[in-house]
Amino acid sequence: MAVPGIRVLGIDPGLNCTGYGVLEHSARGPVLREGGVVRSTSDLPLAERIHEIATGLRDVMADFDPSVLAIEQVFSHTRNPKTAILMAHARGVILLCAAERKLPVIHYSATQIKKLLTGSGRAGKEQIQHAVKHELRLKAVPEPNDIADAIAVGLCHYHSVQHVATDLAQTML
Repeated sequence: MAVPGIRVLGIDPGLNCTGYGVLEHSARGPVLREGGVVRSTSDLPLAERIHEIATGLRDVMADFDPSVLAIEQVFSHTRNPKTAILMAHARGVILLCAAERKLPVIHYSATQIKKLLTGSGRAGKEQIQHAVKHELRLKAVPEPNDIADAIAVGLCHYHSVQHVATDLAQTML
């Protein structure tokens, strides 16, 4: 039960490279409107890098006017706490940009995304990339992988909402 015109902004947060994918609901299923990355300059101070991410995401949000933002949750491994902290900085500015536009934010774990798209919560990056390519009928896998990962987050939300809407419609019959 698609709602035409509704746009999902999927985000794969990263301090160096934040991937995004804009999906639109259509009668034929999800349609990719744009996929890209927002990069920060690695030799700048952290505050300036965060500002670069915010500026880039604000531009994307202004251009595509999404209805909802779906984002991958940060997970922390004890082996790489610094990576998790840096990712949290990027996520923070992404959440701020969503709040500025009063966008609802839905968080998905990597396991949820993988399971929904491939049937396995332990799927590898390559499996996710091919699932994205197949689902959206693309000629090639989106590159770099940050884009494919962001689109996967958006697809996870798209299908989660579709499932709820279908269940609701069936209970009303």
